[in-house]
Amino acid sequence: MITERCYSASATCASFSPPYIIRDNNFKHQPCNKFTLCSATSSSSSTTISITKRRSLYVSLICINFSSFIFSLAPASSSSLSPSSKFPISEFYELPNSSGLKVLDLLLGSGDEVPSDGDKVAIHYYGRLAAKQGWRFDSTYDHKDENGDPNPFVFVLGSGKVIDGIEIAVRSMKVGGIRRVIIPPSLGYQSTSQEPIPPNFFDRQRLFTTIFNPTRLANGEGSTLGTLIFDIELVSLRHQ
Repeated sequence: MITERCYSASATCASFSPPYIIRDNNFKHQPCNKFTLCSATSSSSSTTISITKRRSLYVSLICINFSSFIFSLAPASSSSLSPSSKFPISEFYELPNSSGLKVLDLLLGSGDEVPSDGDKVAIHYYGRLAAKQGWRFDSTYDHKDENGDPNPFVFVLGSGKVIDGIEIAVRSMKVGGIRRVIIPPSLGYQSTSQEPIPPNFFDRQRLFTTIFNPTRLANGEGSTLGTLIFDIELVSLRHQ
């Protein structure tokens, strides 16, 4: 199960307090309790930037601060994990042939099987939107059944109903594994009908009006608006 731990965030910093020291080669690492994804920029001079230039600089100076982004993990069966399966595994990497999907394996699953097309998989997730400073737009732990227990999100792999980033990430996971995924816009929501869809109307409206904002898209911000961050736990898989 994934439980949430919150930290503050500021620019040019990608560091985590114990139990995780997480490094990405594309991030600048500093000894602090903050996590930030920042695009590379160049400073030309010490000239003061006027307010009228802010819009044109917005795309080149995008810096995405994630507050409430770090999750502490308390897997029920952690004592039974083999040494090679224990966390933390401390570096993001890009999945091969994934078109830019970055993952961080927080906990490796057990068993020999990974999902394939046609399998019914169940996952728990936290979904966050980078353009809103890591705002959490949905979590399966908020989806309760009649007994008050969290309902996992269930879907058929390869059905095309779920955003590509989640499908690609799940394909190489084993049951019990937990993975943090940074999903670029090209692998995220392409329409408002793709799953997972936040059940709360206001969360859903805020998510899609941000991603598909016509004014900001026209300003060339499409490469940043739709970036998603998911923490995914593969709960089960069943061959169909």
